[in-house]
Amino acid sequence: MTEPLLQNPEKLQTRLKEIPLEAGVYFMRDRHDGVIYIGKSKALRNRVRSYFRSSQDLSPRIAMMVQLVHEIEFIVTDSEAEALALEANLIKQYQPYYNVLLKDDKKYPYVCITWSEDYPRIFITRKRRMGGTKDKYYGPYVDVFNLKRTLGIIKRAFPLRQRPIPMFKDRPCLNYDMGLCPGVCQEKVSPEDYRKTMLRVAMIFQGRSSELVESFTEKMEVAAEALEFEKAADLRDRIQVLQNLNSNQKVSLPDDTVSRDAIALAYDEQHTCIQLFQIRAGRLVGRLAFVADSQSDQPEAILQRTLEAHYQNCDPVEIPNEVHTQLELPEVEILQAWLSDRKGRKVAIATPQRQLKAELIEMVERNAQYELARIQKQSDRNLQGLEDLAELLNLDSVPHRIEGYDISHIQGSDAVASQVVFIDGIPAKQHYRHYKIRNPDIKSGHSDDFASLAEVIARRFRKYAAFEVLTSSHSNLGEGDDTLTPSPSPKGGEGINSGDDFPDVVMIDGGKGQLSSVMKIIDKLGLRDRLTVISLAKKREEIFLPEQSEPLVGNDPERAGVQVLRRLRDEAHRFAITFHRQKRSQRMQRSHLDQITGLGHHRQKVLLEKFHSVEYIRQATVEQIAETEGIGKKLALHIYNHFHPTSS
Repeated sequence: MTEPLLQNPEKLQTRLKEIPLEAGVYFMRDRHDGVIYIGKSKALRNRVRSYFRSSQDLSPRIAMMVQLVHEIEFIVTDSEAEALALEANLIKQYQPYYNVLLKDDKKYPYVCITWSEDYPRIFITRKRRMGGTKDKYYGPYVDVFNLKRTLGIIKRAFPLRQRPIPMFKDRPCLNYDMGLCPGVCQEKVSPEDYRKTMLRVAMIFQGRSSELVESFTEKMEVAAEALEFEKAADLRDRIQVLQNLNSNQKVSLPDDTVSRDAIALAYDEQHTCIQLFQIRAGRLVGRLAFVADSQSDQPEAILQRTLEAHYQNCDPVEIPNEVHTQLELPEVEILQAWLSDRKGRKVAIATPQRQLKAELIEMVERNAQYELARIQKQSDRNLQGLEDLAELLNLDSVPHRIEGYDISHIQGSDAVASQVVFIDGIPAKQHYRHYKIRNPDIKSGHSDDFASLAEVIARRFRKYAAFEVLTSSHSNLGEGDDTLTPSPSPKGGEGINSGDDFPDVVMIDGGKGQLSSVMKIIDKLGLRDRLTVISLAKKREEIFLPEQSEPLVGNDPERAGVQVLRRLRDEAHRFAITFHRQKRSQRMQRSHLDQITGLGHHRQKVLLEKFHSVEYIRQATVEQIAETEGIGKKLALHIYNHFHPTSS
């Protein structure tokens, strides 16, 4: 295996000499040949060399990245603006881990339009980039109440698809009769016409409401002249809706016809809060918020990267004519040229110093300061709880990552487990995991929470088990027990301490019995000295430690450290129950289909994807069932006869 370039100075110097002094994009690759960082520069060699100078003041994140670099590649471009455009496309393609500047902050929602579907849906979500590649996301929006109000008004003003799944198989629902939906489920409107309507809706979130009002006004006048009064009245009502959306959000600026964005930030040693105000025709149409790690870069560079990341996901028509920034950007000319090229007309980027535009930046900065104060308050409260938890459990340091586990089932049926993760006292939902219990002895009528928890803990931590410990104790694990088979070390390093997903504290939902069963597995894994494992009982909020028959002294339920564990336990319980209900619902749907001979799991899945429920399959004709992929007419007749035995 090759060494990192930092450990091979001769190879490093050779690579650096091969890089030209021209504009372009550079790639950093790790030992697995994966792209971990992509950057741009007007002088590639100088920029890349700066990472490897001992005197260079790198942020902790980038300093860690440099230690993982095994190879450097580059692409030369004709200009700096071209390098920026290429960098944006490559980051979208590779999504390198160390290019993530903005935190995944799920408290701010987005609006999603699913352009990947024939009949796009529009909805509010906190999970970005989870759908098709063609889906469009707008945001993140700060004012959640106003966002929900806006979307509600839009859905009343425009006939849009209201449901992700049709309510009825052969007829539209009440929304169609009320004029709220054009009958998407029965294809009473063509995909082309429906997408035209959705394009008009998208203009609202692009800050182009005034263009839409002008278009509707022209059509209303034409309809009135043609004596189409009903159509004209409908257009009049839509115009009033659009005019009322932002009626109370007037921003006083000298030129109301210019579209502009204003961006500012506030920061402390840990957090950087960025606010971006979108002003179109003198009205505030969007207030977006981003959060970054203060140690990731200087404030000016964070502003620049935020704008680059934001406009990468915008259509050209959404890019404003002016961008006002709180601080002077380090590469303002490059960004300005790139935006102008994308928009097809000049985009001006300036740092106002006086008069109304400077006052606008001050207003944006004040909002960023308020958001920073809120995050600081939340961070202080979490830190207080974690410090108290460290004192309660006699830990050497404040816990960074805490994991909670719970089991959910109904008398053994559909048994599942949940793993939830708190990072610095905050739920990190991207690290949540579900487990289906594989133990064949756990089934309907026979439950065993002890065995279920032991299985989940074994599956979670087996990759950290010392191979020697497992080898020496293999005879004690039981015949055919492969849940403790050692797996390769976590990607990114060797040994137990290299994985960034190794927890400081593991909490089991339960009492002494659950904790004892888990500790037996921990011992077999050889992790007792490296894992802090506790359990939290529900009745009296009692904390139990391994090998102790009595609960921990001093664990007052209202104590800050115990409150952290209670939030973790409640979240694990919620997450487990949600998955259990989902699994149970799927099983109940398939229970009728399981009774049909010749209908395997795959064909059941295809049928349910087409008809959405067993009841719709029951109502379907033989011909409709036979239209399903993989279902011939003979099997379709067999399925139909199963639900209609008197007709066979």
